[in-house]
Amino acid sequence: MLPTFRNLNQLPNLMDDFFGKDLMSNFFENKTKFSIPSVNVNENKNEFSIEVAAPGLSKDDFKIDIENNVLTISSEKEEQYEENEKKVIRREFSYNCFKRSFTLPETVNAEQISATHKDGILNIVLPKREEAKEKPARQIAIS
Repeated sequence: MLPTFRNLNQLPNLMDDFFGKDLMSNFFENKTKFSIPSVNVNENKNEFSIEVAAPGLSKDDFKIDIENNVLTISSEKEEQYEENEKKVIRREFSYNCFKRSFTLPETVNAEQISATHKDGILNIVLPKREEAKEKPARQIAIS
């Protein structure tokens, strides 16, 4: 049986603690973050919804595209920080990006898709076509 690595992201910290950090390691620290936000996909009788958890991003940071029945949610955000101390200038760049794609079922009315953003959650509503919505059960009279 193979071991499981639940805290694999802690491995670099353990290595640094064991061997000690180099004085220049902070100078060359990587400021690029590639993280894929968590997504919930829900369905009810009238629609599907996609919830994207992306704290720290505003609605203007997102791009939502539909092409060939594929919905793509992406974001690219670059931040720059500058500090001036004793004739030494330090610049730090931070670049965050992600891209998620979902093949839409044929039951989705692509012309009616809408999106909202609140409290770090992007919510995309994908309404179903009228003919795809569940119809209530009915009895048929026998003549």
